[in-house]
Amino acid sequence: MLYVRANDRPEGRLGVVVGKKFAPRAAERNLVKRMARELFRQRREHLAGRDVLLRLHAKFPRAEFATRAAVRRACAAEIASLLDVAAKPLPPPAPPASPSAPPPAAPPASPSQSQPPGLPA
Repeated sequence: MLYVRANDRPEGRLGVVVGKKFAPRAAERNLVKRMARELFRQRREHLAGRDVLLRLHAKFPRAEFATRAAVRRACAAEIASLLDVAAKPLPPPAPPASPSAPPPAAPPASPSQSQPPGLPA
């Protein structure tokens, strides 16, 4: 999963979230994070002025690969494709909401709702 947002800085920033739910082994989590940091470093000039967050959103498929090298290649290809998407031009920011429409008011609380049950009114 990829999240990209413009920031007000000249450099890009990277965040990586790899939970135990999707990559139960620490070696897998560390591999994903190391590869993401290295690929981000290589593309840093294309990602200037952006905050990029990569989040592992599916189970790490270690059983599908015969060797560690195959795992590394697949992981690098996936992260590289996501960072290529992140390097595309960002859409212009949305205009701020007009202040003319006030937010809906909360209904007034009745006296029985404002006090805990069992206390005299």
